[in-house]
Amino acid sequence: MGVDKLKLGLPKGSLEKATLDLFQRAGWNISAYGRSYFPSSDDPEIACSMCRAQEMSRYVDNGTLDCGLTGKDWIMENESQVVVVADLMYSKASQNPVRWVVAVPSESEIRNIMDLAGKKIATELVNYTRRFFAARQIPVTVEFSWGATEAKVAAGLVDAIVEVTETGSTIKAHGLKIIHELFESNTQFIANPKVWESDPAKREKMENIALLLVGALRAEKMVGLKMNVPTEQLEEVVQMLPSLLAPTVSPLYEQEWFSVEVVVNQHEVRQLIPRLVKGGAQGIVEYPLNKLI
Repeated sequence: MGVDKLKLGLPKGSLEKATLDLFQRAGWNISAYGRSYFPSSDDPEIACSMCRAQEMSRYVDNGTLDCGLTGKDWIMENESQVVVVADLMYSKASQNPVRWVVAVPSESEIRNIMDLAGKKIATELVNYTRRFFAARQIPVTVEFSWGATEAKVAAGLVDAIVEVTETGSTIKAHGLKIIHELFESNTQFIANPKVWESDPAKREKMENIALLLVGALRAEKMVGLKMNVPTEQLEEVVQMLPSLLAPTVSPLYEQEWFSVEVVVNQHEVRQLIPRLVKGGAQGIVEYPLNKLI
C-alpha cells in the first residue's frame, strides 16, 4: 500500500478492550496509551484512530476514516451509507448480539407500544426511535439521554425508555419490564463506499483484516483435539467425533495405530474426552485455537 495507510477507526469506550483483544488474536498488536486517540500498531500499512462507536459510521461515511468497527445500531441511528465488510458477532462482554428494547416501569399500565401514544421516551438512540414510532403513526416525544437511562423512567421523569441490553437483567433490576424488542445489534466492520470501490489495495487490506477477525471470533469457542487410536478402534472413535469437516486421520510410522485430529466446540470436550478414552483413544491433547478460517 505504500505511504497511503489504511485509516482504521477503533471504538473507544465499552467496546475498546474487546476490540483490541480481538485484533491481537487476529494477529495485530495495537497499543492504546491512556487517553490517546491514536494507538500504535505493529502493521506499517495501518494508521489507527479511536472514536466513540456512536460516531464511527459518520466518520467512515464522510471519508475521515477508510474503515472502522461499530455497532449495527449506530449505523442505523446515523443512517450511514457505509459498506458492511463483515459481521463481527461480539459485544463488550461476549459473542452474543445485544437487543434494543422498549421498557416501562413494572407496575405501569402500558402493555404495548400503542399504549405509548402521547408519552415521553428517553433514549440515546433518538433518531431511530423517532423514525420507528413515526412509521407506526404513534405520537411520542423522544428526548436524548446522556446516561443512567433506566433511572429516568424509574424516577418518573419519562414514561418509557429505549435501551440496549444483552440479557435483560439490568432492566429488570431497575424495576422495569420490556414491552417490545426493536432489533438485535452486533459489531460490524464497515468501509467508506468510495474507498471500497476505487482503491483496490485498501479494499484488499480491509478484506484481509475482516477474514482474520472473523477467523479469530470463530476460533474463540473451539479447540483442537489430537489423539492416537489403535486400528481396531478407529471407526468407533471417528464416529464419536463432532467436527466442522471430516477429522484428519494419519497412520503412525510402522505402528498399527492412527493419529486423529479434529476441531470441536469447547463445551463438548468434558463429555467427549471420557468417551474417547473408553473407546480406545490414547495420548489425547487438547489445544486452543487462535483462528479458524
